[in-house]
Amino acid sequence: MASKSIHTSGKRKRAIARATLRPGKGIVTINNVSLSIYQPRMAKMRIQEPLLLAKDAASKVNISVNVRGGGIASQADASRLAIAKALSEHEPSLRQAFLDYDRQLLVADVRRKESSKPNTHGQARAKRQKSYR
Repeated sequence: MASKSIHTSGKRKRAIARATLRPGKGIVTINNVSLSIYQPRMAKMRIQEPLLLAKDAASKVNISVNVRGGGIASQADASRLAIAKALSEHEPSLRQAFLDYDRQLLVADVRRKESSKPNTHGQARAKRQKSYR
């Protein structure tokens, strides 16, 4: 690939991640924090999955991710999706490897929080009990 940057995005619940892939030495940053010191450890491991599957391609590019909204787990999943999309666009042969490993690496999870209904005390489905006595 000629030295061009690739921009992709990933979503999970309320979290939105934007990834930028540029030729480089394999440096990955999430919100300007290096992935090597990213916390919590479980989120770091989730984000590393596409990088481990694409070891040789990932070592030749720098990836910068900006992620906003949602919680820690949602941000990790959104970042993971954005990174995998960018890598598969950079190296099209990785697409099938990602799909075989986990479809969520390339396809966004569209589930959202169900909206609250009237007369439910802030819950989505539980209604106020009726008594006829």
